[in-house]
Amino acid sequence: MIPVQLQSVIGLIAIPLFAWAVRDRSKPLDLKHAARIVGVGLALQLAIAALMLNVPAIRAGFAYVSRGVDALQAATGRGVQLVFGYLGGGPTPFDVTSPAHAFLPAFQAFPLMLVVSALTSLLFYWGILQRIVRAFARLLQHSMGVSGPLATAAAANIFLGMIEAPLFIRPYLRVMDRGALFAVMTVGLATIAGTVLVLYASFLNGVVPDAAGHMIVASVISAPAALMLAQLMIPTTPLDLEKLPEEPPEDAPTSSIDALTRGTQTGVLLLVGVVSTLIVFVALLTLVDQLLGMASGSWQLSLGKIFGWVFAPVAWLIGVPWAEAGTAGSLLGIKTAVNELVAYLDLGQDTTLSPRSRLIVTYALSGFANFGSVGIMIGGMSAIVPERRAEIVELGLKSLVSGTLATMMTGAVIGALSAP
Repeated sequence: MIPVQLQSVIGLIAIPLFAWAVRDRSKPLDLKHAARIVGVGLALQLAIAALMLNVPAIRAGFAYVSRGVDALQAATGRGVQLVFGYLGGGPTPFDVTSPAHAFLPAFQAFPLMLVVSALTSLLFYWGILQRIVRAFARLLQHSMGVSGPLATAAAANIFLGMIEAPLFIRPYLRVMDRGALFAVMTVGLATIAGTVLVLYASFLNGVVPDAAGHMIVASVISAPAALMLAQLMIPTTPLDLEKLPEEPPEDAPTSSIDALTRGTQTGVLLLVGVVSTLIVFVALLTLVDQLLGMASGSWQLSLGKIFGWVFAPVAWLIGVPWAEAGTAGSLLGIKTAVNELVAYLDLGQDTTLSPRSRLIVTYALSGFANFGSVGIMIGGMSAIVPERRAEIVELGLKSLVSGTLATMMTGAVIGALSAP
């Protein structure tokens, strides 16, 4: 039997090889440069993950992050209870016979996105978020040899969504080469925005210890993985224009209150989008499962079973034991075909995976790489740089592949570093 950590090492070798195999052959790839990209990308992922997971002081910081999430949830809960009363978790005017069924996500969990969106907007207005992004950008630029604008977009994606992050480099999107544009799209699908990261971490409370801290690590180490795989699939030429424009956009907030108001309005759109998407996708999944069940007779097929079969080898490659690969593969498949929201909800209710496998899957799910997000990204980026819409559409499905590979690689890194 192959040790589970060795499985992950095999995955760390196989994933870049697959990316190289499906590369765009219209532009030659320098093998020496490719070897450097893979070496630096892997080293950066492993070093950041080892540092963040094994240094006691940083590891202890996860507890503070989790406490911060708890504080945000408690503060949001006060506002929700004021508006919605017992539906938001306040005292009920009747006896609750089944407390487990009294939790209403739409009222008690999802409003957290409103507060996080408002705080993100405020941090951006104060300039704090930009300083953090620039620090990460310098690290990625000097270590991976990518241009300043591309490194900045990748760093911004660690904290922001796949539509907001490219706004940091809007002037350069018009002149970037095809490979750099593809890399921006790949990083967008391989990372998770802070607005939903906190929400997803709340789904895993009690299932994955310090879930919020782990999801932050996942978003950080997915950025170099995405840059590495994107450059393997479509090589890029560094952009000469390195200095980012300092002038604020015309529609920038004019005060802290304005920033909070705009962030809240953005959060409302996000909240409505998430809730409505969840309702529709769960309904469609149920309909498909019913049709599959009727058509398969005694086989009793379902999307979960099919995804489990298809993605089980992938789950094994990133370090999940074969006995649990079907369950993990089902979650990975749901994330790709539906979205990560449904997958995280299912993971939060899972009782069959071992703690190590659950941690690996938590990292592997941490990205927007699914068909719905590709459509959102194409629409958003086409609005930002309409003259490149045809190119963005053409790269959409390819970026789904590269984004998925990047999140799988992130899961494999954690698998390689986690003891059985």
